[in-house]
Amino acid sequence: MSGVWIFDKNGVARLVTNPTRESFEQKEPAVPGTATAPGARPRLLVYLPENQVIRSYTELEERLTQLGWSRYHNDHHDPSLIQFHKSDSSSHLLSLPKTFANFKSFHFYDIVVKNRSFFEVREA
Repeated sequence: MSGVWIFDKNGVARLVTNPTRESFEQKEPAVPGTATAPGARPRLLVYLPENQVIRSYTELEERLTQLGWSRYHNDHHDPSLIQFHKSDSSSHLLSLPKTFANFKSFHFYDIVVKNRSFFEVREA
């Protein structure tokens, strides 16, 4: 792993790959659903059959439901997450932040990997 480790005010470290000066100056992502590293280009989740940029949970849940996903209701899971599962016989589980604005690129890629021909991550 190459890059620079940055510690936030809570002492949590994160790796910034390909750092830029802006990586160190920008504190919060400018656009919801941006890449994990500050200063990185924003990422968008695109539903490929209709070339639709997913901008809300309403849109995402509608598309996931069409693909056979359903909300996973579990009293023991983290309340800051919304979970979706493919079926009772499948081990596929999506754990996503409750607020769409808190999505990071790894959440987008998790959706893409589990729905390869239906979603894509693009730079904004």
